[in-house]
Amino acid sequence: MKICNICHRISATGLDHIDCVEKRRIELEDADAKSRLQERLNLSKDVYDLGIEVKAILEHLTTKEKPD
Repeated sequence: MKICNICHRISATGLDHIDCVEKRRIELEDADAKSRLQERLNLSKDVYDLGIEVKAILEHLTTKEKPD
């Protein structure tokens, strides 16, 4: 018997509990995803630099129709 390195409870197999290992893996993935979120959204660049699609929509909404 050994103590699990993650939850510090007794492990009958002599290894860390499988659920503890999975929980730790998920927590690390979540932390990694949060740290890379800013890169994925391109927020580190100029905040006012909008995508082409967003610019087109804003331009469409702000332009007035020309009377014929």
